[in-house]
Amino acid sequence: MDTKFDELLDFPCHQTFKVMGVAHDDLPTQVVSCLNVHAPDDYAPTIKPSAKGNYHSVSISVKVTSKEHMETIYTELAKLELVRVVL
Repeated sequence: MDTKFDELLDFPCHQTFKVMGVAHDDLPTQVVSCLNVHAPDDYAPTIKPSAKGNYHSVSISVKVTSKEHMETIYTELAKLELVRVVL
C-alpha cells in the first residue's frame, strides 16, 4: 500500500475508521476483535444501518502510531468476511 498518510497526519493520532459491511450481529464484534489485535483499547463503535437495512456502518476511533500501522489496520479490516468497504 503506497499512501501519503505520513505527509497528511502527525503520528501518533486518533483516526476514525468507517467500516461498511453486511448487516449482521457479528460485524461490530469482528471489527473490534480485529482492532484489538493491532491497536488494543476499549472501543465503543457507533453502528448505523443503511436505508434498506442490508448493510451497517461501524465507525470507530483508533489511536494510530505510524503510516505502516494505519495501513495494516486498513488491510486487516478489509480482510474480514462481512466487510465490504473500509474508509
